[in-house]
Formats: sequence, structure tokens, C-alpha cells
Amino acid sequence: QVQLVESGGGLVQVGGSLRLVCEASGTNNKFNEMGWYRQAPGKQRELVALIRRGISTDLAEFAKGRFSISRDEGHHTVYMRMNNLRPEDTALYYCKATFAGDEYWGQGTQVTVSS
Repeated sequence: QVQLVESGGGLVQVGGSLRLVCEASGTNNKFNEMGWYRQAPGKQRELVALIRRGISTDLAEFAKGRFSISRDEGHHTVYMRMNNLRPEDTALYYCKATFAGDEYWGQGTQVTVSS
């Protein structure tokens, strides 16, 4: 059974940085896409960053210039570096992976940015 486990969240001050890590287990398949989504209280879940097997990436407008995403093919791990964090980045950050039409989600890691 595929499992995604996120880590790296926490409490940080405005302008600070965090690196989120998502580790997948339970499969030898290479995911077509891995990415990060976030959901703030009272808001819908939204895409933050996505990386494909060809290493192409998509970043939400709010993430451009501040966040970056990378992945380790051999270990089924995806990373997201977040710099210059803002209070509006406060949310629960989820990892998502897709393969052959199936989607897998982690439980989320909380990021809180204090002003």
C-alpha cells in the first residue's frame, strides 16, 4: 500500500524558511507527478508546486520566486524549499503523488508563519 509521509513543517517568523519533505513507500513505481498542495482554515485546497517525471515543474503564482520543488527519483522523495514566508502561507501542506491515474495523499504537515 502506497503511503506518503510529510515532514518539515513548523512555526517560523515572517521572512523565514522551511524545507518540506515527502517520502513515499509501498511501491517501486515511479510516480508521474509529485507535488504539494495546501489548505488554510476556511479555504479550499490549492496547488502550490508540482514536479513531473521529466523534471518539469509548475508553481502557483504566489510561490514563484519564493518556493522551489525537487524530487529524488530513486527514493520516491519530493522536497519543497520555501523562502521569505508570509503569514498568508500558513496552512496545512499536503503531499500528493500520481501514478497510472491513481492519486495518493499524505496526512499533511502544518506550516505556521507568525508576524
